[in-house]
Amino acid sequence: MGESGGAFMVEDPIDLIRLEGDGNSIILRITGALVGEFVVDTPFIRGTLKTWISPEDLRQWRQALDSLHAGQDIAWREGKRAPWLFIELDEDDDRCHVTIKDYSMSLTTVTVTVPLADAWFDDAYRRLDLVWETWPMTED
Repeated sequence: MGESGGAFMVEDPIDLIRLEGDGNSIILRITGALVGEFVVDTPFIRGTLKTWISPEDLRQWRQALDSLHAGQDIAWREGKRAPWLFIELDEDDDRCHVTIKDYSMSLTTVTVTVPLADAWFDDAYRRLDLVWETWPMTED
């Protein structure tokens, strides 16, 4: 990333959400201001799903991270015309079940199980801050 002619240039996308391990991953990659895609990769299923990200989505993601860090299951963007994300904590070990539901376009739901270590949270907050710094978004 660097500055050119006063405009901030972004060379690479930023992974806002990156849940991975045991051969499975779910990533929400931000590819530009308000534009992103979910990337699901497992030994069984692979796919991508385009999505839009609003400033309100980012604020709600911070709240969802706070709840998840406090040990609560979360639902992010539920009820919106965008893919929904649910994360359910597994009480028996350090794993979570991540579900993406797309009711508006593909009409598909996928659930992937991944490890969720305590160290993941620091990285998740850092990724969120990086998205805000890279694409300062304001409500119109």
